[in-house]
This record gives sequence, structure tokens and C-alpha cells, in this order.
Amino acid sequence: MRKILVVGAGQSGLQLALSLQQHGYDVTVMSARTPDEIRGGRVMSTQCMFNDALQTERDEGLNLWEAECVTVDGLGVSIAGEDSSRALNWIGWLDNYGQSVDQRVKMAGWLELFEQRGGKLVIHGVTTADLNSLSTMYDLTVVAAGKGELVQLFDRDNERSVWTKPQRALSVVYAHGVEPRPEHPNNRAVRFNLIPGVGELFMIPGLTLSGNCEILFFEGIPGGPLDCFTDRPSPQEHLDRTLALMKKYLPWEYDRARNAELTDDRATLAGGYTPVIRKPVGTLPSGGKVLGMADVVVANDPITGQGSNNAAKCADSYLHSIIERGDQPFDDAWMTETFEKYWGYAQHVTNWTNALLTPPPPHVMDILGAAQENPVVAKRFANGFSDPSDYQHWFMDPQKAADYLASVS
Repeated sequence: MRKILVVGAGQSGLQLALSLQQHGYDVTVMSARTPDEIRGGRVMSTQCMFNDALQTERDEGLNLWEAECVTVDGLGVSIAGEDSSRALNWIGWLDNYGQSVDQRVKMAGWLELFEQRGGKLVIHGVTTADLNSLSTMYDLTVVAAGKGELVQLFDRDNERSVWTKPQRALSVVYAHGVEPRPEHPNNRAVRFNLIPGVGELFMIPGLTLSGNCEILFFEGIPGGPLDCFTDRPSPQEHLDRTLALMKKYLPWEYDRARNAELTDDRATLAGGYTPVIRKPVGTLPSGGKVLGMADVVVANDPITGQGSNNAAKCADSYLHSIIERGDQPFDDAWMTETFEKYWGYAQHVTNWTNALLTPPPPHVMDILGAAQENPVVAKRFANGFSDPSDYQHWFMDPQKAADYLASVS
């Protein structure tokens, strides 16, 4: 039985570990926190996942909260005018629903499931020195911890990395008491609100420790009015600032959130990071090799909501590469090949995400305008969140966009 060490207890690491466990591998997971510590900590992300990524969980029997979590049935887009009115507004319906389960709920539950199934769980923060000795005990070591010292093992891929500094200041609030959108009161949707020159607000239905909720997620252009959480305000002050910004720039969203209350006293998050692509093979001081996965090696800005989707698809891709390897060694050539298989998909997510971080060019504005009049365009845009590789065929290129709009007009 091949022995595999997974360092990190997020979406990618735990999904891979649980899946390998089901396929007969001897898996050890190292987590910096216990399940109870995860549940008692701050929110970690927004993690809205769409059907293709959710299916990778279902395939391994990991969709433990699917019946409980509110569904995301569509994706709505609004653009604020200079007078804070809605200059554009439409919704595209998804072919299959999405869901967002608070990582405090999911990761704690998955860690417990891993142990219940006989997995070896070690609670310990891992340093490079630790990994240097530990890795010799396993056939393969996978690093799935996207923050901290271990990330430094993986060099920046200068050819594939576009940015050298954060492109958005991020702010998250989990809230109860947000009313449904009056345009579709019986169907929940992610609402994407663009404030030109200022940033974006996403409203995301989700499940947290205290039940279903709404996630208020600001992406602010650095130095602008939404970049106002660097002083790490208290949770209540964080919510108050969020609502004040909504009232000023997006009054239609403020109207349904005016009575919002924090889901708990750890329901806020603020920060930012530089989007980066890293090389997948890390070399330890001993010369041993470790494989990076998900946001260790592909860290995109969350403006397209693909972080957990990428992590799930990376776990699924790596799972199949490991199984196909059989008894052959997990050498650095195999590690590189394994990542490149995943990058064949992830590159499309990265290209699309990078495009949305810049002011929308004329052909994108043409698409967004057409979607307001044509539900076929709106639906295709919305369903691209499940499979972003589709955007290369019609959204990313001006001529392809023109040809597509002409074909559906």
C-alpha cells in the first residue's frame, strides 16, 4: 500500500486525502488546527462552488451538506451608474445549482470523516525542516497549505504570472437577515455588482455554522474607497462599514441588507494577496521533492469565485494522476506532468480571472449589454462559472465575441 502525506487541511488537500483513502492508499494528513479549532475560528473564504466542482465531491461521497445548504440558482450582474442607480441589470440561470458551504463547517467535518474512515491525522504546524525529515517516510508528499513558510518551496513562474502586487482589497462578512432579491424572491443567486473605478460587491447565498446566510464580499481597487478595512475593525464595525458602502454605491443591495446581522462574532475577514502562478515541484534541503497543489501553485484573485472550484478540480485531477501511476515512482518529472494536466484546465480560469481584474474592454461591455436583452447570452455567461474553459470560445476575444453575439441576435 502506497503511503502519501498531505500537508494542509483545506478544500484541495482534504478532498484529495479522502479520495485517496477511498481508493486504498495509506494517507496521512497534517493540519495546523483541530476540527474544533477550525469551527471556532474566523471565516476563511467565500467558497461558492458550481456544478462541475461539486460533482467531484459527489463522486467521492463528500457532499455531506448538499441537502442542507441553500442552492445558488443563477448569477446576476448589475453595474452602478454615476448617480448610484443601476445602469445595467440582468440574471442568467444556471443549468445546475451551485452551493457555498462555510469552510469552517466543511473542513472540520471532513477532518472528522477522515479520522472516522481510519485516516491518520496529525495536528501540527509544518515547517520546511519538519517536511525535510517527514517526506522520507512517504512515497509522495503533497503540499496543499497555500499560506505560510512551505509556499516558499515553490518558485514563482515568471512566464505565467502577470501581477506583482495585490489587485484588490478583500472584505468578507457573513450575515443573517438579508432579504431575497425582489426580482427573483423564490430563487437564490450570486449577485455580481460592478462599481466602475471603485470595485465589486458579490452577494453569495451560503451555509454557515448557524444555518443558511448571505455572504457580503467586497473587492476594492487598492487605494480606493472600498480599501478601508486595513485597520482590522471589530466584526460589528466591519459590518457597519460594509452596509454604509452598500448604501452609498449600491442602494439596491443595501435595501435588502439594511437589517443584516453577523452570523457569529468571527464572521468577518479582510486582506489581500498577489495573484501568482508557481512551479509545482518544491525541493527540500535534503534534495527531496514535494508536489504543490491548488492555490499553492495557482493563486488567482477571487473576483471570479473560482478558488474552491479550482481546488476541487485540482484534487480530482491529481487523484487520477496518482492512481494511473500505479507502482511507479512519484518523481519530479511525474510531478511536473501531473501539474501540467491540471494547468490545461486552470490556465483558462487564470486568463479569465486576469481579464476581469482590468477595466472591461468594449467587447465585454457589448456582451454584458446583450445579456440584459438576450437570456441566451446571460445563461451562457452564468454557466461559464462552472466550466470557465468555455470563455475562450466567445468571451475573451473581440472577434469571437462579435461573431457569437451576431449568431444569437
